[in-house]
Amino acid sequence: MMQSVVREYMVDKTKIGFIRFIFEAYEGLAVVTTLEPGTGHIRLTIPPGRQDEAYMVTQSLKKDFYFESR
Repeated sequence: MMQSVVREYMVDKTKIGFIRFIFEAYEGLAVVTTLEPGTGHIRLTIPPGRQDEAYMVTQSLKKDFYFESR
């Protein structure tokens, strides 16, 4: 059985709400968890079979603001 993939990122802390909104718009794509709101440390939990799509979204967001793998 495939398991969800967990990835951690450091992002522009002022964009956490926006990031959450984007991933919620792609229903079932990923769950965004804020680990440290003051530093912009977030976690994405991506279900099996959605990793490629989630990667494409993160790459797109990186073009607009700080969004780096941790």
